[in-house]
Amino acid sequence: MASVSKLSTPNPPAFVSGTLRPKPSPKCFLAFQPSNAYGKTNLSASLRSLRSIKPKTSLRIKCSQTDGNGSPAKRTVLHDLYEKEGQSPWYDNLCRPVTDLLPLIASGVRGVTSNPAIFQKAISSSNAYNEQFRELVQAGKDIESAYWELVVKDIQDACKLFEPIYDQTDGGDGYVSVEVSPRLADDTEGTIEAAKWLYKVVDRPNVYIKIPATEACVPSIKEVIANGISVNVTLIFSLARYEAVIDAYLDGLEASGLNDLSRVTSVASFFVSRVDTLIDKTLEKIGTPEALNIRGKAAVAQAALAYQLYQRKFSGPRWEALVKKGAKKQRLLWASTSVKNPAYPDTLYVAPLIGPDTVSTMPDQALQAFIDHGTVSRTIDSNASEAEGVYNALQKLGIDWSFVGSQLELEGVDSFKKSFDSLLDSLQEKANSLKLVSH
Repeated sequence: MASVSKLSTPNPPAFVSGTLRPKPSPKCFLAFQPSNAYGKTNLSASLRSLRSIKPKTSLRIKCSQTDGNGSPAKRTVLHDLYEKEGQSPWYDNLCRPVTDLLPLIASGVRGVTSNPAIFQKAISSSNAYNEQFRELVQAGKDIESAYWELVVKDIQDACKLFEPIYDQTDGGDGYVSVEVSPRLADDTEGTIEAAKWLYKVVDRPNVYIKIPATEACVPSIKEVIANGISVNVTLIFSLARYEAVIDAYLDGLEASGLNDLSRVTSVASFFVSRVDTLIDKTLEKIGTPEALNIRGKAAVAQAALAYQLYQRKFSGPRWEALVKKGAKKQRLLWASTSVKNPAYPDTLYVAPLIGPDTVSTMPDQALQAFIDHGTVSRTIDSNASEAEGVYNALQKLGIDWSFVGSQLELEGVDSFKKSFDSLLDSLQEKANSLKLVSH
């Protein structure tokens, strides 16, 4: 995973080509097996290396040497994030070879999210998929079927790497997410069938099937959960839609008929930075001092209110009845955590959103920044009144939160559709260039 090699920090660990680079003398490493046919890395050997790491509550890396006082290399803030504050750091990226995830796992990453844009970049910019793709097309697979086989292999291999975390937490963590086709965002039944199919073909206990939180797909979420399939609900941009997503999860658990609900879990991916990107443009058009002073505060304020909603909904008699059957809370997952405005702190969408029973999925930029200079402390509910004040002040300035949610959802779905279509076009061109597809 080429992007992983960009991670660097002045203090250990920093990632370079699958190796952890520590302070001058200690040398920390994870041994990788060489890749062969279309990324068929020796996962079992890599996992033996991973399982040789014996932490108390999270994965740590073994060191070939210790520093001067005999201590092992320092852990990262990602371990502290989980162990001290109960937030799971996940990585928002995936490409071949998936064993490039091992240094990240050793540094405290506990899950992976993917989406059509991530796979578009991974497959179109790498030769690692060529051999498998060639074999698939030669076997008579159409382009979209070939795409899904490429994706499923990556998801299966990543699930294998995170399986120890899944087992250690009794199914509470260690998930890898894969999204249904974005072409189905307005198709309730199509999404249900696609989710069932994807769950069946991936065939891993720690896979999350991603379903968008569009109006059409909220009923799909209930039905898929009722079928015992764990779900990552994605593209949530508003409090109203988030509440509908929680209700769909609860409805699905109740409709499942299962006596043991402990293996049906979910996360609700609440998008953050894109909210500021849209609202800041409006505030700049308004142009008053009050409007300009509140730029960069909308996203975190709404996220803090989402956490309050989460706490309210997962309490009380209805929830307690489900807990008796083993139900687990649908954790809030902070998505879109990279900072788009260079004037803002590079941990703006990570540092203020730390709290128990949450997930923060970070792309390279955000992950690198937080490892380098992030501070671990509970912040998500440290100033609830301020969050409410910002939210209300924005409304008074003319910000229509309902419009913001609808617009961002529309843009998110459209972006994923374009990435999906672009990748299929690229694969078609690649097949044509190999003269494997007749016209």
